[in-house]
Amino acid sequence: MAKPYPVFESDRPRTDARFPNAPIDRYLTKPTSLPILSFLAEGISFFHFGCAASDSLISLRRFGSGYGVSHMSHPIDVLHDSPNRSGAFGENLASHFHLQESDQVSVEWPGGNPFAVTRLQSSTGTPDRTTRVPSEAALLISVAILPVPLRAYELWIDGKAIDVPFIPSLRTIVMDLQSDPVAWVGAGFDYVHYHVPREGLDEIARDHGIEPLGSYKFAMCEHDIVLAQLTRHVLPFVESQDWNLSLALDQFSLVLGAHVLRTYGGLPPLRVRKGGGLAPWQARRAAELIAARLNGNLHLSELARECGLSVSHFTRAFRKSFNRSPYRWLLERRIDHAKALMMMSASPIVDVAIQSGFSDQASFTRAFVRVVGDSPARWRRAVTSRG
Repeated sequence: MAKPYPVFESDRPRTDARFPNAPIDRYLTKPTSLPILSFLAEGISFFHFGCAASDSLISLRRFGSGYGVSHMSHPIDVLHDSPNRSGAFGENLASHFHLQESDQVSVEWPGGNPFAVTRLQSSTGTPDRTTRVPSEAALLISVAILPVPLRAYELWIDGKAIDVPFIPSLRTIVMDLQSDPVAWVGAGFDYVHYHVPREGLDEIARDHGIEPLGSYKFAMCEHDIVLAQLTRHVLPFVESQDWNLSLALDQFSLVLGAHVLRTYGGLPPLRVRKGGGLAPWQARRAAELIAARLNGNLHLSELARECGLSVSHFTRAFRKSFNRSPYRWLLERRIDHAKALMMMSASPIVDVAIQSGFSDQASFTRAFVRVVGDSPARWRRAVTSRG
């Protein structure tokens, strides 16, 4: 018999008719003091983890009408042509939900199976049950952006009906894609889905001396604060070009993977192995590579390989040597380059942004404010007025 899940009165919406069309900001702006936000804001490697393996490849694409390959930051649709294109992410996941569009960003994990983030939205729900998802060694982790009314969501795992309560915003569902999940949603929905390959999780575990796990906990309507904050962070980037920064997506995927291992795999906190920083030659080589790739087309695996280290060891050693993560160091070098351009020329801010490796002026401004504490335009005026 399926285990019932209690519905608490405080979890219910005041009126069921309000929230399907409610502004998303209502559910994404609650303040928090979680340390995870430091990682999200600064690119710090919060868990200090890394996979010791692959040459990561990144793909960013909106599937469906209105977008195509030209929307990608780099005109290489690697994952589209990979043998794993049938995985439950992107356009494939959308088709299972009878949808035409999806927003997706992905990075290749060990074994060539992608870690992917897919956003699916519908104003009316699904006309029928989802089609059967082919079995694969991966988890599907779904975080609700908007609440889902009571009795508007039905779920079957291995052919058995699961009792589904009212789902508040930012609650999590974790299911194994080898458990034949089938769902029906009878109301408008907005979900972010994480496709998390088990082989990549196994690599993270092995790198910390832990044997691969045989199973992960199923979760329905889980109040997972860390996944909620990670999702708040990733949401604006899924349909933009800001995730063309491979280092940022590498770090994001590894942090999420480490959290999944601990929370849904039942592992104790993974211990950070002690060690020194990079050797002088390694620090120089890493700094040179990052400075030469201000556009962000660089992966942790490449940096680690150049230094003769595993990704996990490199990430920890880099932080010890530079007191910041590789992505944060890259971001600061891009800001330094932008400052020099603004001081030496009268180029428009949008041109400075592109020349400094940012996808557009908006992403440049966000990063500049985060690092400098002021907007590029105000900083330029202040500097030029002193000169």
